[in-house]
Amino acid sequence: MTVEGSLVPEGTEWVPAGIDVNRPSSARVYDYFLGGAHNFAVDRQLADQIASMTPNIGETMRSNRVFLRRAVRYLAGQGIRQFLDIGSGIPTAGNVHEIALDAAPGSTVVYVDIDPVAVEHSRAILAGVDGAGVICADVRDADRILAETGKLGLIDFERPVAVLLAGVLHFVPDGDGPGAAVAALRAALAPGSYLLISHATGDGQPPEVIEAQRLSARTGTEIALRTAAEITAYFDGFTLVEPGLVFIPRWRPDPQDPVDEHPERVGAYAGVARKG
Repeated sequence: MTVEGSLVPEGTEWVPAGIDVNRPSSARVYDYFLGGAHNFAVDRQLADQIASMTPNIGETMRSNRVFLRRAVRYLAGQGIRQFLDIGSGIPTAGNVHEIALDAAPGSTVVYVDIDPVAVEHSRAILAGVDGAGVICADVRDADRILAETGKLGLIDFERPVAVLLAGVLHFVPDGDGPGAAVAALRAALAPGSYLLISHATGDGQPPEVIEAQRLSARTGTEIALRTAAEITAYFDGFTLVEPGLVFIPRWRPDPQDPVDEHPERVGAYAGVARKG
């Protein structure tokens, strides 16, 4: 199989036509850090370069995934049965639909991503899975996300929904209006809905983190580090559940989890808030 003149290795037939496997993809870099198999040499090279400058980057991404799983279980416990995962990336073991269906059978999940590779692979693994679907859309286009989600028939916005924005908003520069996009999503949600956000920050971070941010531009999705105050503003009109916006390891750790004395090392905040 060839993609834009490049030979695609055996076992990667899931890559849709037209994808340039010689350009790193943020979704595939993330997959590599999580230990996934859906990435290419160019992704691994960039990931290793970033990791050489910020050794905690892999820990940060894995911590974010663990937070997402904890939060989905929490939301299921609060009665949420509909999940809209925006910026879902390439699904790995312990995906949102697996966690949600285990915690609350009958739950429905819609995955949203702008990366065609992530979307195509999601469609492949979701084939035959009841109650789960995927759409290709940009987090900046809330109207399209809401419209396309409605067409799938898996989520009823008249009932409570959990919107998951785990590790995605920091890929949206200020000039592209991330606040307006999140506001549109908030406005579409029924009372009793929840908004989940995890977001990279420069708060308390050493200079090498800033340099790694510059490197992230090579994927076409440069990371925008934001302060706690800036991230909290995304929850406007919603009430943060305890413990509020905190560094990821401090968000409702499981009892058996070791106490992290330096949670700031992950360089990312996490929070979950309720509407009404």
